Amino acid sequence: QVRLVESGGGLVQAGGSLRLSCAASGLTVSISVLAWFRQAPGKEREFVARIWTGTTYYADSVKGRFTISRDNAKNTVYLQMNDLKPEDTAVYYCARNMYDRWSNWGQGTQVTVSS
Repeated sequence: QVRLVESGGGLVQAGGSLRLSCAASGLTVSISVLAWFRQAPGKEREFVARIWTGTTYYADSVKGRFTISRDNAKNTVYLQMNDLKPEDTAVYYCARNMYDRWSNWGQGTQVTVSS
């Protein structure tokens, strides 16, 4: 059974940094397509970043500020977020793609950026 557990969210001032973690079980992060999404209040869930083998891809809104990475030994995916802005405030979710569907999701972790 696949399980994704996010952690690391919190309250930070604009310009600050946070690192989110997504601990995976029931899958192997080194060969899986994994991504971070976020959902702000009153808005639809949006893509943030994706990692698959050695390839990463970012939404334009976070490019140059966020970095997705993984630790194969810990079977964990990370999202390093720097230079945070109030518009980055959202619940951040980790997800796994299978057969072109984001089929598994974590419970989310809240990130709040104050101005």
